[in-house]
Amino acid sequence: MTGITLTADQIRNAPAPVRQWIEQEVINSLGLNSAGLAPRPPVAAPAQAAHLVACSVDDVAGVLEHIRGTFPAVNVLFEFGRPGITYGQPAVMTFRLMDILHHTRLQQIEQVMTSLEMINQALTVVRKDPSARFCGFDNEGHCLIAPQTQASIATLWQDMMARQQMQQTKPDERIAPAA
Repeated sequence: MTGITLTADQIRNAPAPVRQWIEQEVINSLGLNSAGLAPRPPVAAPAQAAHLVACSVDDVAGVLEHIRGTFPAVNVLFEFGRPGITYGQPAVMTFRLMDILHHTRLQQIEQVMTSLEMINQALTVVRKDPSARFCGFDNEGHCLIAPQTQASIATLWQDMMARQQMQQTKPDERIAPAA
């Protein structure tokens, strides 16, 4: 057996087919396909999509409240506020696990998977439904969510940023004016 080491820049700058091959090799080497996390090929709308729930802004806020103390999971949650690729019927939005890993600056794909599991568990509590799923997976290393969920995450993020902006522009009311 021969091994090679590639830097993140080398992988990022590699042609798309090479990146996809590397991504698939990493996923296979971690046993994610055999662990039941990637049950459906991406060519058809995944059957798992029927278990995905379309999260409202309130649902996402509830999930955020449950995972607030775990910074990696919060970062992963807000990654889904970015636009994804929509396909299938019913429509699902796809995000590459390797992109999530890169954008969140986590070190290992297992950290992304652990964060996603925390998010899924938090949603079951928020929805009071043990079958509710925030996300699902396919055989190609993609995470799948409902398009409404992506829109709700983006809305929550924008609302949070607007509130923060307002707080920063308000005069400090704790200081009493001089008489």
